Parts: sequence; C-alpha cells; structure tokens
Amino acid sequence: MKKTLTLLLLFTSISAAYAQATYSAKVETGYLNYRHQTVTVDPAPGWKGYNLDEEQNGLNVTVFNGVRLANKKLFTGIGLGYLNFRGIHGISVLSDFEYLPMKTKLSPLLNFKLGYDHIWNQYAGGTGSAHTELGIGLNYKLTEKIGLYGKTGLVRTQQAALVTFSIGVRY
Repeated sequence: MKKTLTLLLLFTSISAAYAQATYSAKVETGYLNYRHQTVTVDPAPGWKGYNLDEEQNGLNVTVFNGVRLANKKLFTGIGLGYLNFRGIHGISVLSDFEYLPMKTKLSPLLNFKLGYDHIWNQYAGGTGSAHTELGIGLNYKLTEKIGLYGKTGLVRTQQAALVTFSIGVRY
C-alpha cells in the first residue's frame, strides 16, 4: 500500500513538473451491486464466513484531490472514502486515474482506481483487501471547470466482485 501511494505521489509530482497542471477535486457517490465471491474457501475451525458474508450490496462516498493536466483530458488523484455494506462500515484509500478522450460538452470517460478497503465485519478488527475498479461513463461539462458525470464499472474487493453505478461532480 505504501509503495502504491509513493508511486502515485511520484507520478503526480513528475506530471506537475513537466506539464502545466491545475488542482482539481471530485466528489463521488455510488451503489455497489454484489455479484459473486471471487474465492472459494474450504471452511476450517475459526472461519466466520466470507468478508461480505450475506452477499451485501453497498454504498460509497469518496472525495478525491489531484491534478488535471494541461490538456484537461487526464485527471490523477488520491481519494478517501466511506463504505457501507448494509450495516458493515468501512473506509477506502484510492488512487484515481480518469481520461476524457474529447473536449466537447458531452464526453465519454474511462476510469481506473486502485487502492485499499477496510471493513469492520464479523472478524475481530475487520478485514482489509485490495480494491481495483475499471469504469466507463459520460461526463457533462457545465462550465470550463465544473463537470458532472455518471459511470458504471466492475469492482473487486473483499473477496467479491461487484458492479458499481456512480455519479459525481468535478471542480
């Protein structure tokens, strides 16, 4: 985890040094629809079930801070989020990479997130796992600096695969 964050900060610093970059932030909320377990466990004594033991759907809210490069097509940042899987609360720390291929008022977007999630479930101290997300969507530019977006994607975290539906605002 520390290596990932260090590499992200290094990438952001280098990008800012060699390209005209501007500060940008995003606030995003989404629905996580549980699809299936990604691992199969042969139960042993002391096993209390899968991390999401009741196949819970979830909600998330995340705030990202980062930079938008001079061409305003690429955003990279770090985010902190809150997770709720039907009463199982958690946090997430994510790096976010987003690409808008067109500068038009309405543009498709491609998104990749990598990070760490920790939930306080039935295990003492909770469980943590890697978080990977790949998404696509549409961005609507309200002004030169403010945009609204909606997207969907695939998430792997907490021994499960989920489909996410998110909306957000970028400024």
